Amino acid sequence: MTLTPARLERFARHIVLPEIGGAGQVALAGRHVVLVGLGGIGSPALQYLAGAGIGRFTLVDDDTVDVSNLQRQTIFTTRDVGHGKAVSARRWLANFDEALQVEISDTRITGDNAATLVAGADLVLDGTDNFATRLAVSDACVRAGVPLLSAAVGRFQGQVAAFAGHLPEHSCYRCFVGDAFDAEDCDTCAEDGMLGAMAGWVGTFAAMQAVRILLDGVSALGYPMWGKLHVLDGLQPGMRTMRIAKDPECKGCGSAA
Repeated sequence: MTLTPARLERFARHIVLPEIGGAGQVALAGRHVVLVGLGGIGSPALQYLAGAGIGRFTLVDDDTVDVSNLQRQTIFTTRDVGHGKAVSARRWLANFDEALQVEISDTRITGDNAATLVAGADLVLDGTDNFATRLAVSDACVRAGVPLLSAAVGRFQGQVAAFAGHLPEHSCYRCFVGDAFDAEDCDTCAEDGMLGAMAGWVGTFAAMQAVRILLDGVSALGYPMWGKLHVLDGLQPGMRTMRIAKDPECKGCGSAA
């Protein structure tokens, strides 16, 4: 694959970075990212991944845009209220860069259809807001051999972690949270509140980590950091990182799988 003069101009600020370069930009243009959840995390993540030149997206969200979303879900406008998020996100992408390939799914992702939705992806970025969906996505990624970048946010704290549970030596998302959260019984931002800029920080940091993963083995920026959980604190601004160990008995990626 080669980049046209117009694409070279568009991504010139990336290409001059030694850590990305022309080879890295060409690699990004050939990557396929499945983005699950187009809310407070998925919106800014999509903006910066599209801006980075990721060539193909699959957008997954069964929700519609509500006026309360506009405080943090940055790809939507008042005109989108009442319309499906996946359709609205595809429209945003078309206006932003018509050269990108986009597929959408407005069906709720479950354990039954997750495998189909993640198949063939280079990376799945999960920004959904409940554990049952995250675990279904994680299990599907392990079975399909697809890396997972999981991002979550609540109030003034966020978490971003990269998992490669399909590889024998690395943990999966289920190793991190266990099996107790398979039911959809977690808190929501409607109940707890959400600082819009906090969601933006988590989403953009997730996009940066996604670029690292997608450039692994291609350029100097490529460094997946598998099993590393980054915790972002918005009240006392800072970030700390911890390692998620592989659970040998994990039913997602271990001997119980």
